[in-house]
Amino acid sequence: MCLIVLAWQVHPDYPLVVAANRDEFLARPAAAAHWWPDYPEVLAGRDLEGGGTWMGLSRNGRFAALTNYRDPSQRRPGAPSRGLLVRDCLRATEDARTTLDGIAPHAARYPGFNLLLGDGRQLGVFESTTGRTRMLPPGLYGLSNHLLDTPWPKVARARERLAAALGGEPDEAALLALLRDDTPAPDELLPSTGVDADWERWLSPAFIRAPGYGTRCSSLITLRRDGQLRLREWTWDEAGELAGEASHGFLVADTPHGTSDPAPH
Repeated sequence: MCLIVLAWQVHPDYPLVVAANRDEFLARPAAAAHWWPDYPEVLAGRDLEGGGTWMGLSRNGRFAALTNYRDPSQRRPGAPSRGLLVRDCLRATEDARTTLDGIAPHAARYPGFNLLLGDGRQLGVFESTTGRTRMLPPGLYGLSNHLLDTPWPKVARARERLAAALGGEPDEAALLALLRDDTPAPDELLPSTGVDADWERWLSPAFIRAPGYGTRCSSLITLRRDGQLRLREWTWDEAGELAGEASHGFLVADTPHGTSDPAPH
């Protein structure tokens, strides 16, 4: 993912609300969100080149998502796909803190990343560039291609719009609109991440259209207090127009580190 905003233990009826965009090269093949035949506990889209995923859920209510840390100097040709970390987090059985701490010793094998993981009771983030795991208290959070809550314009704007969409039932239309916001940041507010100025401009909106690169899908996740977990996903074509939709929902039951023995439908 390249933009994630989430509300953790903020809404009285929805302990987790997530709105996220995946930005990727247009030529990189991917599959829409589905239950994986080879790992049937995993519900996620799939990177058909690296075999992993950018964000997903598990049958026992785990949530995981990853963003790359934008720093061209950290490229590591031949490194394993960071998406495999998300897959493995969704399949793990330990609590979120233990799982994230277990990734830290191996993080240097990968280019920079941020990894969010929730187990239904805890939500945490591991930042490979700092080597730090943090467990998050209730609140609104935003993550793009730097550290959690770095105040890039698109992160700050998306987090504000997330807060406004939580006044009653989570407003899916408003959440999708914040993900579709293609307003670039003013030049004076652009970050400096090691790419040239044109790319900083192209990458500055929530919804990206750039040469050979752009927002490939948008996703909403809601966990209701009674254990109903839902994932909606919209896939976009090269022009940024709708190419497909997927919707999945299931009931998460109590497990040692989850909120299921669900029946997907």
